[in-house]
Amino acid sequence: MPRRSATMLAATLLLIALLCASVLMKVPYTEMSPGPTYNTLGMQENSDKPVIQITGHESYPTSGHLNMTTVQVTGAKYEPSLVSAVVGWLRGDVLVVPHGNVYPEGQTDQEAQQQNAEEFASSEDSAKTAALNQLGIPIGSEVVVNSVVAGGPSDGKLHAGDRIIAVDGTTITSDSQVAELVTKHKPGEDVVFTVLPKGTDGAAANQADQQRITVTTAKAPDSDRAIVGIRPRVNHTYPFKIEIGLQDVGGPSAGLMFALGIVDKLTPTDLTGGKFVAGTGTITDEGRVGPIGGISMKLIAARDKGAQYFFTPADNCAEASKNTPEGLRLVKAETLDSALKSLDLIREGKPDGLPSCTAS
Repeated sequence: MPRRSATMLAATLLLIALLCASVLMKVPYTEMSPGPTYNTLGMQENSDKPVIQITGHESYPTSGHLNMTTVQVTGAKYEPSLVSAVVGWLRGDVLVVPHGNVYPEGQTDQEAQQQNAEEFASSEDSAKTAALNQLGIPIGSEVVVNSVVAGGPSDGKLHAGDRIIAVDGTTITSDSQVAELVTKHKPGEDVVFTVLPKGTDGAAANQADQQRITVTTAKAPDSDRAIVGIRPRVNHTYPFKIEIGLQDVGGPSAGLMFALGIVDKLTPTDLTGGKFVAGTGTITDEGRVGPIGGISMKLIAARDKGAQYFFTPADNCAEASKNTPEGLRLVKAETLDSALKSLDLIREGKPDGLPSCTAS
């Protein structure tokens, strides 16, 4: 075979080998893409129930959209090929990020789902609290079991959602108090929890509904202190019932849009004036809006659904400004109060006064 032909054949075979290797080679990245959006003023999918349902307090008709946005993420075990990752980098509707940015080392899909569920529940609670604080409606608080360590001392005895009334007879008023009382014991000693089981109506519950649960403490893995294998948290209690119903949605980023939806339903003013507003952002009990991940994918999801305006956390403004789909106007949101003032301007047809996002 002539040398030139042999060289070309070798180069071709090498190219084929490299292409095959790039298809088979797995890389440690995760892919994100636009997910569904949900109108917090609308109805649940495949249901006749509203996303936000208020019972025990007057609520008002609403119109338009206040859509929360989501991102679809590949699973913890998914490993794209080098070719798939490169294609994702080149596409505008897929975000390819290092695996560790989404899943901490060793985290399973089940653990990720549990974390997302807890964050979602916490964001619901903060959204309700922020909305009622904004409206000047008094709220209370309670301490509940947030999660139970599988195989730990409390596994099968205490359950996520149980309200902790007392520990060893001492009334509980904060989550830190639970740990303080448990660590007064030595490993192997018993702790007595007085709880209202999950699902009991706390407002109507009486002493007969309370249960006394004895848990034998264990030694902490990193010290000699006693533990019972639970994580408590403070839940707020409300003077009426606010239910947020969405399935298969997790994470904390819907807080702002939930809070806006609750305020809209509890006030006679139709906040959107029929306009299509979407957005994202965590929210604190005090109404501060925080940043989220995957903002560029959420912008695409919102615009594809028909949104005209997008409430954007201030810390996400620079990134969002570089990836704004045509026809979608970014509105900077720093607090629940500022977002409500922006809705006033949108409803009144005064978009020039809206706080804008910049790339700087």
